[in-house]
Amino acid sequence: MKSVYLPIVVAFGSSTVYSAPSSTAAWVAPGPNDVRAPCPMLNTLANHGFLPHDGKGITVNKTISALGTALNIDQPLSEELFNFALTTNPTPNSTYFDLDHLSRHNILEHDGSLSRQDSYFGPADVFNEAVFNQTKSYWTGDTITIQMAANARVARLMTSNLTNPEYSLSDLGSAFSIGETAAYIGILGDKKSGTVPKSWVEYLFVNERLPYDLGFAKPKETFVADDLSDMMVEIVDAQHFPQSPGKVSKRSAARCPFH
Repeated sequence: MKSVYLPIVVAFGSSTVYSAPSSTAAWVAPGPNDVRAPCPMLNTLANHGFLPHDGKGITVNKTISALGTALNIDQPLSEELFNFALTTNPTPNSTYFDLDHLSRHNILEHDGSLSRQDSYFGPADVFNEAVFNQTKSYWTGDTITIQMAANARVARLMTSNLTNPEYSLSDLGSAFSIGETAAYIGILGDKKSGTVPKSWVEYLFVNERLPYDLGFAKPKETFVADDLSDMMVEIVDAQHFPQSPGKVSKRSAARCPFH
């Protein structure tokens, strides 16, 4: 299998898999003691109870079960994603992460988010309507295409670069940014055509809730690393920068998945 993300070598001693709820679990808003991430999808999975609702103590087995049960993401890719998330836990040699660990700036969290303000301006883990309004203004039809998604990503990076005096985008941050766009298309939508209903994506970002009411269902076909990689390359091929907003290149794009 071809790999276009950073290699990860992880040994897992337990084969016991955390038991997540069914693939259409009820949604419950986060409470005052629950923690959340800058990632709408992970927050969504916690709100539905696929991940622990308090957003804490997320182990590899819980990650595998949640991503598989809710989204039909295969185990190897789930393990890869977990290992990236684990790097944000400030405690050395940890075997879990909390969702709010992902908010630590310039590890996985990055400038130019599709729905969050840059950390320079304030908390980067909270949905920002103005930022998201810019993003969705580039989704010009009822169905989001690869080109629309690439245009939205470029616009957000350019705006961030022009307005944030401390703007930065590492190779890893760039790759996660591309992976995030690839994920909302390939997992919520059709990974073969590279399209997704705009209403589903907007619903998830705004409500941090899976769009079951709009017709979404768990994908029948498993989402694997090659699917993510192929979609990331398509996004890079579709984007055009009038000037470089950071270390964004096809090479850096093809290095790791989303968070």
